[in-house]
Amino acid sequence: MRDRLETERLILRPLDGNKDFEDWYKMTSDPETMRFIGGSALNRGQSWRSMAMMIGHAMIRGYSMFAVIEKETNQFVGRVGPWFPEMWEAPEIGWGLTKSATGRGYAVEAAQACLDFVFDDLGWDNVIHCIDAENIGSIKVAERIGSKYLRTIQSVGDIYDGELLVYGQDRP
Repeated sequence: MRDRLETERLILRPLDGNKDFEDWYKMTSDPETMRFIGGSALNRGQSWRSMAMMIGHAMIRGYSMFAVIEKETNQFVGRVGPWFPEMWEAPEIGWGLTKSATGRGYAVEAAQACLDFVFDDLGWDNVIHCIDAENIGSIKVAERIGSKYLRTIQSVGDIYDGELLVYGQDRP
């Protein structure tokens, strides 16, 4: 199974706690960025634990969200990838980008690469995306990668409370 994906402009590689933490912390401590990813900015300790959770997910499941690196600058610009924590209703591809990376098509580019990865490498038959009902940008990303609105839920696992739209698609 591949642990690194490349697109025209991006490298998706496993998160590295030592290499990526400061950029991860900048991303997760920004209230605007976190508005739709858990609802509020994280302090340094919470940010460290959130990164450790992603890395731990990879150890348990064999996959997790990737660090997204801009090829041109070698800068960390977010995290995108497969995710299926306990109590989640189905395997998901999620995304979250730094403010500087939003609006540049990176989420679509990375999510499309991850779709190919989960269907081809992980053998998933379907995938979902849980999106805050007010997150118009993520709804557009889901639609651009071919996902359709499936239903509305009020919470997911023990992680997120609030109205979420579930988008998804089956293996082509």
